[in-house]
Amino acid sequence: MRKISPAASTVASALPPYANGMRIGLLGGSFDPPHLAHRAISLFAIKRLKLDRVWWLVTPGNPLKADRAPHDLAERMEAARQVARDPRIEVSCLESVIGTRYTAETIRYLCRRASGLHFVWIMGADNLAQFHRWHDWRVIASEVPIAVIDRPPQTFRALASPAAQALGRYRLPEIHAAGLAEQPTPAWVFLTGLKLYLSSTGLRNQDGSWRTD
Repeated sequence: MRKISPAASTVASALPPYANGMRIGLLGGSFDPPHLAHRAISLFAIKRLKLDRVWWLVTPGNPLKADRAPHDLAERMEAARQVARDPRIEVSCLESVIGTRYTAETIRYLCRRASGLHFVWIMGADNLAQFHRWHDWRVIASEVPIAVIDRPPQTFRALASPAAQALGRYRLPEIHAAGLAEQPTPAWVFLTGLKLYLSSTGLRNQDGSWRTD
C-alpha cells in the first residue's frame, strides 16, 4: 500500500518559518516537561555555534522510553512555548505531522524538505552516552553535524561511549564550534562551559507534577 504523504499545508504549518542559508539547531525530545535547561542549552548553542534559530522538535513519544506514556502532545507544546520565551527558539510538532518515529527519519525528511538550510543536531552529553542505542544513529551522524553539550557528571561516560569512540576522528576542536553548521559530515563538537543539572526526569520525580521555573 502506498503511503499517503501529509498535506503540504499541514507540513508547512508544523515547520517554523525559515529562509535558505539559515543555520538551524535541532533539539529533539519529549519535553515532558520542558524546563529552563532546555532554554539555556538552546541559547548556549545559538551563541557558541552562531545559529540563527533553534527548533524544538517535540516528539509524540520516545522509542527508548516505551514503558512510560508521555503527557498529551498539545500540553507539552504549549508548556514548551511558555518556557522558550525567545524569538530565536521555535517549537514544532513536525514529527506528529509527518509520522516519523525515529530521529534519523525526521532528519532525512528535513534535509530533503529544507535542503537550503544548515542543520545541527543538538544533544546533551547524557544522550551521547546512549547514542549507539538510537535507531540508525550512524545515519544521523552522516546527515547533520552534531553538537554535544557537556552535562556533568556525564562527561567521562559520554566521551567513552561507543558512539563517541566510533566518531572520534570526526570530532572538531571546540574552538571551531562557530563553523560546525557548515562542516561536511560526519562532524561533531563537544561544548563545555554550561553547568546545568536540571532534567525532565528529575522534575517529574520531585512530585509528579510539571514545573517550569
